[in-house]
Amino acid sequence: IKEGMKQYSQGQSPKLQQLIMTPTNIGHVADKLAQLRGAAMKVGQMLSMDAGELLPPELSEVLAKLRSEANYMPHKQLVGVLKSQWGEHWLDAFGQFELRPFAAASIGQVHLAYLATGEKLAVKIQYPGIKDSIDSDIDNVATLLKMSGLVPDNIKLDQLLLQAKQQLHHEADYIHEAALLNQYQNWVKQQTHFVVPKVYPQLSNDSILSMEFVEGAPIESVISLDQTSRNKIASQLLQLFLDELFNFKLVQTDPNFGNFQYQADTGKIVLLDFGATRAVPEYLSNGYKQLMLGAMTSDYELITRAAADIGFFQDNITPHQQQLIVDIFHQACEPLRYDGEYDFAQSQLAKRITDAAKVMSTQQDEWHTPPMDAIFIHRKLAGIYLLATKIKAKVNVRSLFSVHQASDDARKA
Repeated sequence: IKEGMKQYSQGQSPKLQQLIMTPTNIGHVADKLAQLRGAAMKVGQMLSMDAGELLPPELSEVLAKLRSEANYMPHKQLVGVLKSQWGEHWLDAFGQFELRPFAAASIGQVHLAYLATGEKLAVKIQYPGIKDSIDSDIDNVATLLKMSGLVPDNIKLDQLLLQAKQQLHHEADYIHEAALLNQYQNWVKQQTHFVVPKVYPQLSNDSILSMEFVEGAPIESVISLDQTSRNKIASQLLQLFLDELFNFKLVQTDPNFGNFQYQADTGKIVLLDFGATRAVPEYLSNGYKQLMLGAMTSDYELITRAAADIGFFQDNITPHQQQLIVDIFHQACEPLRYDGEYDFAQSQLAKRITDAAKVMSTQQDEWHTPPMDAIFIHRKLAGIYLLATKIKAKVNVRSLFSVHQASDDARKA
């Protein structure tokens, strides 16, 4: 209102979007969205996944601010939550409990604690009332974004908002996340290069998740290791993704670097945060297997059929648009066609795929929102590609997929 009056007094005819887009008001919008915590962060994540670099710079600035600034619970509120969940004498079980969190996420924050027995814990505590406010908070985010005019008309915001609500409700169930932790522990116990924190069920419920604190360095720190070690780490993470997609039918879809750590003394990779884990339907798993097989041999007909089975082609898509999508798939699977160790750092693959997506968006009357499950799968794979690039790894992706395919054929036989 203040900015509008100022422009009006100067003989200008202000528009709502222009008023909101002043640097001061962009900051105000981001601050208000930050107070909505999980809702705003999840909508921002969905928008980034669907539209990526196609978003206007003003919205990208707001989303970047949300990702970098988290609002912690005040100490009084935190203690109130702990008392309500664990009782008045909650501290008796602990030798030490750090009231200042060492990490914060979209729906909770994580604290360091020591049991009276000396065991070191990471305690994830959900923001109070967030379960009950998810739907209304996301609706409020939608109102702010629609008023601002920041979201392009061709982005299917309603679909993204529905998915954001479903995903947040899923992530807000810490009992379910504890079950996933146990499940992943069981899956990777034969793969001694992975570590998954164990759950302390007696100190966990649907709002608090108490886990073993596993020591580790940021995964990016492996850049200081020799080439062979870096290659091995990237290969192990890519192999895990293939197992998730084709064997487990369950994918941890958040490839944030903070969800991976490395233990230099043991050579093990620590896997963290399973809140964003999604089940993969059988048809989707089979579709991606066929797509990768087609991409590995440049069988465009097979890629097209597989992409159609996954759900990428809407009824009103033109043959030209369909071909552009198939070409991007073919390019994204370039490491599968390389006979030997693919050099992620030298390939600039991620940038080339992004550039191709930008070109496609300018040639379409409408940006076709892919199936949401597929968006999450692509997000995970893109994250692994990015990490492999970051640590300058070389991976024989073709061999990993071929070994996986051979073992799958053997099981069927």
